[in-house]
Amino acid sequence: MHKGNFIYQHPQFIHVLRAILVGLLTGLVVSLFRLAIQQGLNFVMTCFQYFHHHPTGLIWWAVGAVILALALGWLTQRYPNIKGSGIPQVEGQLTSQFDEQWWPVLWRKFFGGILAIGSGLYLGREGPSIQLGATIGQGVAEKSHAGELNRRVEIASGAAAGLSAAFNAPIASTIFILEEVYHNFSPVIWLATFVSALCSNMVSLTFFGLRPVLAVQYQQMLPTGLYWHLVILGLVLGLLGRLYQVVILHLDTWTGKVKWWPPFAYPVLPFLLVIPIAWYWPRTLGGGNQLITHLTSLPFSLGLFAGLFVLRFVFSMISYSSQLPGGIFLPILTLGAVLGAVYCALMTRFGLLPARYLPNFIIYAMAGYFACISKAPFTAILLITEMVGSLAHLMPLAIVAMVAYLVVDALHGEPVYTAMFNNFIGKQSTPHRHEIELLVTIYAGAALDGCQVADYSWPKNSIVTTVYRGEEWIIPNGQTILHAGDTLVIQACQPKTNQVQAQLEAAAHYADV
Repeated sequence: MHKGNFIYQHPQFIHVLRAILVGLLTGLVVSLFRLAIQQGLNFVMTCFQYFHHHPTGLIWWAVGAVILALALGWLTQRYPNIKGSGIPQVEGQLTSQFDEQWWPVLWRKFFGGILAIGSGLYLGREGPSIQLGATIGQGVAEKSHAGELNRRVEIASGAAAGLSAAFNAPIASTIFILEEVYHNFSPVIWLATFVSALCSNMVSLTFFGLRPVLAVQYQQMLPTGLYWHLVILGLVLGLLGRLYQVVILHLDTWTGKVKWWPPFAYPVLPFLLVIPIAWYWPRTLGGGNQLITHLTSLPFSLGLFAGLFVLRFVFSMISYSSQLPGGIFLPILTLGAVLGAVYCALMTRFGLLPARYLPNFIIYAMAGYFACISKAPFTAILLITEMVGSLAHLMPLAIVAMVAYLVVDALHGEPVYTAMFNNFIGKQSTPHRHEIELLVTIYAGAALDGCQVADYSWPKNSIVTTVYRGEEWIIPNGQTILHAGDTLVIQACQPKTNQVQAQLEAAAHYADV
């Protein structure tokens, strides 16, 4: 370990400084992104209020919608790295299986996402926000010549900061990036991502205030005598969550079979379908946070809630199949909220549940539906807790989330973002960089726990360059003994990064290697 220099003795310090910068920049960019989308949706609803009195204006709106759809379609086909949520691209960068230039993606994703989501398509802002944050982190790392390892740390930090600014949920944002995107809980990573998420959230709060994003008001807690409903709700959410996974993961295949409809024209259909939706159901436009907060003020009707679910499910798929910049995170939460309302209305019709628990089931179902589709129950529980602004629902959230998760797991469903990442990587024709730096954290009882560096058969052309241990870092040699909790920095020169990563993680996580 280096002596006599504060930064060398405390490498976390420089990580924290960069994390603060990434968090503040990401908070500013994503807050502007979020604000522009809100203004866009408000503009659409104002225009359609005008069209109710002057319906001939719909002709010009339709013409403009087609032109905008074709322009966005051309942009996304010309620059495919801005398609969709952007989370698979970020995961590819963090595993060194994919790379992109940060600035071209940043500004195109920013404006493309505003135009697509702000026009009323059923797309979420959170996926683009994650990619926007990741590009900012990448830009900070490259401009400061931080090196490959620090570059990935800053990408992860920016991704967490982007989600935090989108949802005002810094804790859940950090867990989501670690649990679902990076799959790495090393101290180097979690410290930087959490600091960035906190700084980004602070900026976002100055724009949007302290009110929780999904402030669903509830009257009282669900009595324990009614907890059996949570199990049934979890089963229903798990089955419908698996259906969602199957449909969303086959969209590209199904749309690709329509040979007479060129890819750049995919957005035309959803942009035209916005017109009748904005005419009859303007509150459903966009990702759905406005619908979630207004569900309890709608007429308590099973038919209405079921119709909203069908509308949201079908048009969410149509919107995402356009390949425009936009995510599925918030649309999943919206579908879960509507399913909670459907369940409550159905049970109330049979006299098994009082209608006053509608807000409770809206909250529970959001967590359950996201938990089973993403297979990230911890993220789901924390996310809904932060977004609703109440700790009172932790036990019901945990029950619904785990039951729904286990149902999808029993049906062999993959985490949706992992499946999207695998599909995305499978379509890449260009190889990733051969020189890589990998981060691996050793678990207690693993093959590497208590092992000397020289005694393990490392992957070909790889070397352990640094060991992070608590507050210090070590330059290892062959006699260095590795311990549980150590985070290894491994330099490798391999054409198959994912296989190298899998071998190292197996040695660091399991004993039977």
